[in-house]
Amino acid sequence: MSEPRSAPTVGQVVLGRRLLDLRLGAGLGRDEAARILRVAPATVRRMETAEVSLKIPYLQLLLKAYGVSDAEAEGFVQLAEEANKPGWWQRFHDILPGWFSMYVSLEGAAALIRSYEPHFVPGLLQTEDYARGVLKSGAVGQTEPDDIERHVALRMQRQELLTREDAPRLWIVMDETALRRPVGPPEVMRGQVDKLLEAAELLNVTLQIAPFASGPHPGTYGPFVLFRFAVPELPDMVYSEYLTGAVYLDARAEVATHLEVMDRMAAQAATAQRTKEILRDLRKEL
Repeated sequence: MSEPRSAPTVGQVVLGRRLLDLRLGAGLGRDEAARILRVAPATVRRMETAEVSLKIPYLQLLLKAYGVSDAEAEGFVQLAEEANKPGWWQRFHDILPGWFSMYVSLEGAAALIRSYEPHFVPGLLQTEDYARGVLKSGAVGQTEPDDIERHVALRMQRQELLTREDAPRLWIVMDETALRRPVGPPEVMRGQVDKLLEAAELLNVTLQIAPFASGPHPGTYGPFVLFRFAVPELPDMVYSEYLTGAVYLDARAEVATHLEVMDRMAAQAATAQRTKEILRDLRKEL
């Protein structure tokens, strides 16, 4: 049996889709591919949907059956070996829910991240003290001190993607509520506003605040994140979280609706420049 994982890496997702395309291009059904490997058709499906890691001997048999040249097959195998390596976040597996492991993997591979947050400062822009305050509220369902500190460490490491060489573009619309709700004493909020002002100066970060005065907007149903990727195998994807889990949407109609809502909110929210002024004014009040 192929080894299951709590959540696939983005590399596994991409290669699984490529494997599916190769099978379809070869005119073979899932049952025929399963007979080549002497496994159940469900195993082929799990390989193509990245529910299991790609076992190299299986992969080599399939690539040969799909008519892939030796040189191309060798390159595919090398990519699979790299994709099968655990992501850096998997060392936090003891405190990281499987449904959020996928989020961290997508976040690290995205070229564009657009986020709407009505309740808290987004994790990628939180300070340690602010993150600790949010986590202590029990939002992740784990309030043991050691667990909280590991969650904080994970969140801080996630933020490193914003300053790496191939950093994604981050575009956030955040309700004023997120800034008016105190998380800890005033000094924590002052530090958090300072971090937002610093982030707003990064060339790859666009931060917009939706003030109370701007009235209702179409995103008031709840927070969501939209990912866009540079690799053609990965479609735009929307992440929406609820109390005990999350959903990942990639159907075109659903993604298009979320994208339209995000665009409308961005048009209604304060501009990036005005947002900096709002943050500076708020900093004086704290």
